[in-house]
Amino acid sequence: MTETSEIEGMALTFTLQGETFAIPVAHVDEIIDPLPVTRAPNADAFAPGLINVRGAIAPFVDLRHRLGMKPAGPCETSRVLVLDLVVSGESTKVAMMADAVDDITETNLSDLEAVPELGVRWPTEYLKGVAKKDGALIILLDVEATFAPTNLN
Repeated sequence: MTETSEIEGMALTFTLQGETFAIPVAHVDEIIDPLPVTRAPNADAFAPGLINVRGAIAPFVDLRHRLGMKPAGPCETSRVLVLDLVVSGESTKVAMMADAVDDITETNLSDLEAVPELGVRWPTEYLKGVAKKDGALIILLDVEATFAPTNLN
């Protein structure tokens, strides 16, 4: 990856519990309608099950749990983001539910503001920064930290 692509790129914005989050589009494989989740016995609450995405089995992660939000089921606007991530050195497809998918926006890391320690509802280690767009705040997720397995010590 070149230095330029780290500084400027495109991010997919999505909504969780009324807040707008963003993830670099380079990690987004596809956006699909909600699918049934097969619960895995004794699974961590962050990755409670698996889904079948076009014949490939992908872990289903609960971003709401990771960010300390209240659980919620799918609604009419819910979509599943299928992400291409590197987990424990392996390229892995991971699925997560968003309340809604909003837009693709340009991101520039130099325009990001630090996440204030006070007044933030989410664990700041999962956030890369905050950007302003059309008067609204967009929270850019730190993909590596956010989707890291919890059982790695």
